[in-house]
Amino acid sequence: MMKRFLLLLLFSSVVFSKAQNLYFPPLLGNVWDTLSPNALGYCQPRIDSLYNYLLAKNTKSFILLKNGKIVLEKYFGTYTADSIFYWASAGKSLTGFLTGIAQQKGFINLNNSVSTYLGNNWSSEPLVKENLIKVVDLLRMTSGCRENPPFPCANDDSAKACLTYSVDANTYWAYHTGAYKQLQAILSKASGLTYNSLTNAWVENKIGMTTGFWFNGVFYSKARDMARFGLLNLNKGIWVNDTILNDANYFNAMVNTSQNFNLAYGYLWWLNGKASNRLPGINFNFPGSLIPNAPADTYCALGKNDQKIYVVPSQSVVVIRQGNSAGTSNLALSAFDNVLWDYINKLNCLGAGLNAQLLASDVSIYPNPTENTLQITASNTATHLQTIQLYTSNGSKVEPFFYERTGATISLHQLPAGMYYLETYWSNNQVLRHKLLKQ
Repeated sequence: MMKRFLLLLLFSSVVFSKAQNLYFPPLLGNVWDTLSPNALGYCQPRIDSLYNYLLAKNTKSFILLKNGKIVLEKYFGTYTADSIFYWASAGKSLTGFLTGIAQQKGFINLNNSVSTYLGNNWSSEPLVKENLIKVVDLLRMTSGCRENPPFPCANDDSAKACLTYSVDANTYWAYHTGAYKQLQAILSKASGLTYNSLTNAWVENKIGMTTGFWFNGVFYSKARDMARFGLLNLNKGIWVNDTILNDANYFNAMVNTSQNFNLAYGYLWWLNGKASNRLPGINFNFPGSLIPNAPADTYCALGKNDQKIYVVPSQSVVVIRQGNSAGTSNLALSAFDNVLWDYINKLNCLGAGLNAQLLASDVSIYPNPTENTLQITASNTATHLQTIQLYTSNGSKVEPFFYERTGATISLHQLPAGMYYLETYWSNNQVLRHKLLKQ
């Protein structure tokens, strides 16, 4: 007994010590302590370059927190600190957090069938297939519902007619917003509260989020409220001394790989630093990290048109971005993420920046983004590039695809601007996939 008590005391001391290193803004008012960019070695020309890039990419707000304090905060155009914008699918990560609270309160069990809470025939799947879908499948995008439902349905439609069978639950990863929305219905029915009410009571009121609200299944708030939620997750569900999500096992499962089909996905959070990743609408995995320029332990709430919450535990950093599409894609993840992190890494004029690690690769493809030409080389001189193929951002093969090649130089001057997936075929029969931005 004494040994268990001492271990518990030690664990509590570690958690308390970490919390003491973080700053938390007061629940009321607009006070939020700042940290000088100079303290982190940031220099103004590089901050200006970052802001110019954000402005050019249709950004409305940008916040960077270090240890909970604001280092950078910028609003663009007519958008201000009091403006409210949608989170899009970044709100899924808030639902992931709320689901953990619902389970710790005893309202739900992740391993129960969805039908336990919504009744039979909540979907158009055969009943025997519908009953295979557990609450946890909605969290990890393994419901088995058809990702591209028949017209006039869209992926984000939650109506029964739009939830049709594709494969058995927990046998495939497919990003399905309509299926995800059943989580909101489950939490409301199980708790007896509206979704706005439980969000206010369980999270917003406890961390000082004053403007957040759900409308048609989408969350809206000010940028600073978005940053508060990021800070809450940086501290693993604890706000000052208030443990809001006290199920450590659930939190760890939420921000780690949740299934074997897409290593870069937890419970409605995107995960960096994994061996491979799969994107919405794509039926194959890409090798390598989700955002190579970001620290490997970053986990992200990502929404359409580049709504972003990046949480970086190793650096004690939270980054927020709101705005319209950065121009490369209207998906939750785009080439913008990687370029943005390149700018963030270069803010530090004195050292290597937030992310000092470089990912080793046998293949070098540069420049990326590119305007007209690519250099494609392999470190092993015995391996030679045979041919290349391109896919659009939604996974469709570009046909016909014309390019000119001179040695390792590939000319893409006839290719329209946009985000692509590049396949390179090598003399050793290896096929590699890469993300490519054509400007």
